[in-house]
Amino acid sequence: MRASALVALVCALAFLASPSQRKKKKEEETQTLQLPKELPGAVTGETRRLTFRVTPLSAKGLLSQQVRDALKALARETGSEEVLKIRAFVAGSGDIRRVRDLVSEAFSDRRQPLPSLSLIQAGGLPLEGAQVVLEAIASAKKEVNPNGLAFLSAAVATSENPLDPVPPLTVKSLAGLRHELQAVGSEPADVLRVTCFLSSLDNLAETRKLVLADYPRAVLNLVQTQRAPVSALAACEAVARLRAKTPDRLRVVNPSAGQSDAAVVGAARLVLTGTQASFGYQEQDARLAFERLQKALQQAGVSTGDVAFAHIYPLSGGIAIQVRKVRGEFFSADRPPAGSMVLFEGLPSMDAGFAVDVIAVKD
Repeated sequence: MRASALVALVCALAFLASPSQRKKKKEEETQTLQLPKELPGAVTGETRRLTFRVTPLSAKGLLSQQVRDALKALARETGSEEVLKIRAFVAGSGDIRRVRDLVSEAFSDRRQPLPSLSLIQAGGLPLEGAQVVLEAIASAKKEVNPNGLAFLSAAVATSENPLDPVPPLTVKSLAGLRHELQAVGSEPADVLRVTCFLSSLDNLAETRKLVLADYPRAVLNLVQTQRAPVSALAACEAVARLRAKTPDRLRVVNPSAGQSDAAVVGAARLVLTGTQASFGYQEQDARLAFERLQKALQQAGVSTGDVAFAHIYPLSGGIAIQVRKVRGEFFSADRPPAGSMVLFEGLPSMDAGFAVDVIAVKD
């Protein structure tokens, strides 16, 4: 009798306790994860402190793991420097939108300021299985560019046949880049980063050798722009230290046809924006993208008239023609920025026609 009474008591206590336990368990199960913080549209850094990095490629794991590994490598390289801007080129079939969340999570977890981000889908990277490479601009603790910086436009060399080899085109592109470098008064040893956009990664060792022969001290990034390009392409752009101080906050070299060959920057600070994308394929959609860029610049205390360099990432030749027309409404006709515009594989939004990011001067 006592045993049965004891069993009944235990059952009664379990019954009384179970509602609260079930409620607690339910609350734990329905607890929502914190959303990643939104990345800023633009970040400002001191021109004389800027450093330039490119993360090593890895073929380990899927896109998320490779992004995390690249961010860890970037953290090791930059150390105590503040990362201001990341440009991520993503290849493969992974969801490139995930990169934005991973960048936000990584910097939030380390309690570091969030960088601006440009996110572009490329056709391929120079390592089989590699899905992401990060270009970064960071701010050092001390001055490393005492005279300012020069941003050199992508020197474009093309051939109508998409199967034509890339190395001969790279030779032509590098010749154009050398001309731009001479025009700003810098030397090959002053070049900090070179990015070459290529139609194919065939004969990559030869292409790499050509670039490093000219710029052995620069960090190098090689990116295939599209998986099935309509023409063969090599287009190398660069950033270099100035050898002498310039009295100009911004001076462009050889302005023509809506773009200058180079931009010489003596301004104390630079504004680095993330990409603004068009949503749709009409001229008005392109105009809205530039208006959003204009707003991001205004919030950073500058205007489109202060733009030194513009990266534009169209997804088709028709869109590129459209962008060339519309950008003239926003950039100075007498002093157009330096820049690059080559066709890419894709963007985070399925209905995006192109994206644009810029570097603008700020006193």
